[in-house]
Amino acid sequence: SPRGIISCTLKDAQSMTVRDLEHEIAALSDRAGRDELSVSDLSHSTFGIVDTGVAGSMLGTGIINYPQSASMGTNAVKRRVAVVNGKVEARPIMYTALNYDHRLIDGREAVTFLCSVRDKLEDPSRMLLDL
Repeated sequence: SPRGIISCTLKDAQSMTVRDLEHEIAALSDRAGRDELSVSDLSHSTFGIVDTGVAGSMLGTGIINYPQSASMGTNAVKRRVAVVNGKVEARPIMYTALNYDHRLIDGREAVTFLCSVRDKLEDPSRMLLDL
């Protein structure tokens, strides 16, 4: 937004398709760019996603804003050294972070969720096939 980075709320995201999510995010971004967001667009989220990568961050992390139970942070995609099939290669790498309220979410479930996100980012066809 003209005022800086903001966190918008996608209502009922769990029932949206990837296409619906993309459409709603674009609409919110458009309204944010025109500084026309409402209080409803900014409140009552249960899960947050913050992209510090747009500012070039490699290891940024978000915070949990009430009433959220968790927040996932994504970072910039940069070429980094990785070992693939026993060989050293420069590969695109993006670090992610998941902050969550341990009183509400068990660590095992949180890590399982984050690994699922990783798998889908590494192979987007998994999202389309709902794997």
